[in-house]
Amino acid sequence: TLLPTPLGNLGDITIRSLKLLEEADLILAEDTRIAKKLLDLLKNEYQIKLKPNLEIISFFEHNQNKRLKELSYRLFNENVVYMSDAGMPAISDPGQKLIEFAQNNKISYDVLPGASVVPLIYAASGFESGKFLFYGFLPRKGTQREKELQKLMQMDYDVILYEAPHRLLKLLEEISQIDPNRELFLGKELTKRYQSYHKASAKELFESFKTQEIKGEWAVVVKGRGEQMQQKCLTLEDIQGFDLPLKQKAKLLAKISELSAKEWYEKLLKKN
Repeated sequence: TLLPTPLGNLGDITIRSLKLLEEADLILAEDTRIAKKLLDLLKNEYQIKLKPNLEIISFFEHNQNKRLKELSYRLFNENVVYMSDAGMPAISDPGQKLIEFAQNNKISYDVLPGASVVPLIYAASGFESGKFLFYGFLPRKGTQREKELQKLMQMDYDVILYEAPHRLLKLLEEISQIDPNRELFLGKELTKRYQSYHKASAKELFESFKTQEIKGEWAVVVKGRGEQMQQKCLTLEDIQGFDLPLKQKAKLLAKISELSAKEWYEKLLKKN
């Protein structure tokens, strides 16, 4: 069973989750130190009684394949619970490999409802469309990050991103350069003591945050482009029709597509 853990507030654990922990023979955890600390807090607060022979073993991105080989026989015969560090497992967190293993080997499994950043941040945003894309983390740097962000900024849907504190200002600056008036909603340290919400244009948020020390975990909702924005956005066909040198045209086309500037240059040469 995949078991969501509180994002920060211990009270967000569910009764069903507490009962399942008491029945567990084995707990797989993204970080065993965090899992053990959480279990101690739950024992003190809710008096749960774990099995005396309960094992807690690490299971994360870099050891998950090895762990599946080591523990596969136990997944068939025991009550196994998987916990990520916070929130819903398998969404920008390990856990998907366990689901895949269970499906391939016809092992019964379940995913419990519980704390998750994605619906929380979107509900808090107040954006009215009700349609959103969850992207997770952008590439950290380079051309791939630039291309992915350009693609997301052209979407009609609202987009939910996660961002590390040391890259948040960079993200706000990048969005400001593409569309300074695009409305954003930021959530910091959700459900925790220093939780805060911020809603304004990309440019306003960048100007506000560039003089601050940015800490904590952040979720960002980028409002989808409206009809007015759609009319202003250039298409591949628009750019190809411009009277520009081929190299400049290729660079522009590369920014809003999957092809590189070199690939576009070769395609444009063939057309001409």
